[in-house]
Amino acid sequence: MTRHGAALKIENCGKTFADGTNALARATLDIAQSETLVLLGPSGCGKTTLLRIVAGLETPDAGGRVLFDGKDQTRQPIEKRNVGMVFQSYALFPNMTVAENIGYGLKIRGVSRAERAARVAELVALTNLAGLEDRRIDQLSGGQRQRVALARAVAIRPSVLLLDEPLTALDAALRERLRGELNSLLRTLGITAIYVTHDQAEAMELGDRIVVMRKGAIAQVGTPREIYFEPANRFVAEFVGAANIIEAPIADGHLLLPGGRQPVIEGGSQAKAIAMVRPETIGIADVSAACLTGVVDSVRFAGDRQRIVVRDAASVALTVDAPNTIRVGTGERVGLSIAANAIRLLPEEG
Repeated sequence: MTRHGAALKIENCGKTFADGTNALARATLDIAQSETLVLLGPSGCGKTTLLRIVAGLETPDAGGRVLFDGKDQTRQPIEKRNVGMVFQSYALFPNMTVAENIGYGLKIRGVSRAERAARVAELVALTNLAGLEDRRIDQLSGGQRQRVALARAVAIRPSVLLLDEPLTALDAALRERLRGELNSLLRTLGITAIYVTHDQAEAMELGDRIVVMRKGAIAQVGTPREIYFEPANRFVAEFVGAANIIEAPIADGHLLLPGGRQPVIEGGSQAKAIAMVRPETIGIADVSAACLTGVVDSVRFAGDRQRIVVRDAASVALTVDAPNTIRVGTGERVGLSIAANAIRLLPEEG
């Protein structure tokens, strides 16, 4: 299938509403052709406002521009931007069949009946809807409706596909399965996509890059691995995945902690440092050989792993994700093994 996404530039776009509310600080982003960019953040952080500016449903503050393949679209209404949209509600037509819903955008664009039928058939196969073409929307499951909404959005071969939390209404197991299907479909079609979510797992699986947003501003832009292992600030570290945040002085390349001296590879000596360490990077070790020790506060078995909380090693209890084969008990003193490069020092603010 032909790749037909546009390169997208969001240039100096902010949004202040009539009542003075600043919903979005000025932001600039370059999105490559066929890239999937995920906007991730809590409710009210500005991610949907940014999506609506790209769609043409909101106009950016003076000086902001939206460009598709270098062409300024800022003043173009949504119907002239050639964008596809998938919402949480799906907004399907209940009086139409699956095939009619998928082909609707093509019909109003004047695409011939034969070409419409061919493109609908292609998308029915790609979205695993074969055999459902003549069903009404109320005869479909939630997952099938999501596929129809997606097929309808991409049938017009949009320059940019915009998805606003399209899986939120589904149950957890179905959401996880459809996430994989959606990722595969986006790669197959080669569409440039912007995906809005507050779900970290969705962001990690779907995004070529992730934009983490907070209070109307961009907190960090990076690949999933960069966002997870190299957060730019404390907010990103705590919002994306589980994180132990440790405040302690550093001297001679070591964090000075209640349970011992923990080597770090960043920074010189300082009276106060904020460090992040992910639970899965902490190992349980023999007390006699460990430079850091603590006391087991609780153990929760989770099947493929166990989550152990250890107190007295740092100023806060540390969460450890350990193999399910390790046996430790509450009140037992344990050693902790943390590689120096697993500790990320964070700025004091942010």
